[in-house]
Amino acid sequence: METNLQFRLAARPVGMVKDSDWQQTEEPLRPLADGEIRVQVLYLSLDPAMRGWMNEGKSYIRPVAIGEVMRAGGVGVVAESRSPKFAAGDYVSGGTGVQRYWTGPADDKSASFHKIDPKLAPLTTYLNTLGMPGMTAYFGLTESGQPKAGETVVVSGAAGAVGQTVGQVAKQLGCRVVGIAGGKEKCDFVVRELGFDACIDYKNESVRDGLRQHCPQGVDVYFDNVGGDILDTVLTRINLKARIVICGAISQYNNTTPVQGPSNYLSLLVNRARMEGIVVFDYADRYHLGIAQLGRWMAEGKIKSKEDVVHGLENFPTALNMLFEGKNFGKLVLQVAAP
Repeated sequence: METNLQFRLAARPVGMVKDSDWQQTEEPLRPLADGEIRVQVLYLSLDPAMRGWMNEGKSYIRPVAIGEVMRAGGVGVVAESRSPKFAAGDYVSGGTGVQRYWTGPADDKSASFHKIDPKLAPLTTYLNTLGMPGMTAYFGLTESGQPKAGETVVVSGAAGAVGQTVGQVAKQLGCRVVGIAGGKEKCDFVVRELGFDACIDYKNESVRDGLRQHCPQGVDVYFDNVGGDILDTVLTRINLKARIVICGAISQYNNTTPVQGPSNYLSLLVNRARMEGIVVFDYADRYHLGIAQLGRWMAEGKIKSKEDVVHGLENFPTALNMLFEGKNFGKLVLQVAAP
């Protein structure tokens, strides 16, 4: 009988996630009840937010419980079905968790499975531009950033899952776009392949000097994925009525000391600027609109989607830490099984 390999949270991590923070379990697949489906997981989305989900405390979503299968979005194929909602062979996207198979009611709200079409886009794209990162980028920029044609938009983590889409959407809206990324290869990619106007390599040059050079008229919208020193530096360059979108703070997620807050926050007062946090789940009822628009731009060749695929469910702990070591190039995806 085939078994289900699962990664469960064994302990609350302190600092970087360790192998001992995980428990691997292997269980036989149980028979389906009426109304249930079994999804074979093909690809898992690895996201910085997963680090926050492991921490105990109040947040926008409940923490993963000790002993619970680690939360993760994924795409897969329906292997068995006893529900009229899905048929065996349907490709779906939803909250699969870090495991080989997801089994449960077809209408489970925590999983929120919906059908996807592999003929329209590669399956990994549904975990990137046409998935949660794309929705985060699209609604975070358009709703909170509210960019106007001719404005300067700066995005950190520019080569990552959210950042690459933020910059490309901003270009479609007529903005000047400056990325911040780590390393020449990533900076070359966002400029030459994604069409950003410039990119600052924070690993090898001064972010402050780069902003002076590439944003001579200041910054109107800053989409922040990293927090820390880079956020502080950008705040010194914002314009009157600037909008700062707080999407993430990956530089702070593994801190063993208190999170570093922005010491230059008074720039918000001086410039009558606005800083606002965004959580993608707030826009769930409009995902279809974001997917439709991004899908059109992709079909027209105006937006590209880059994924960095790691193979093998057994490599999950190592692959997850790639996010916090800056080792991924594009949206980080873990392949669990071949399509």
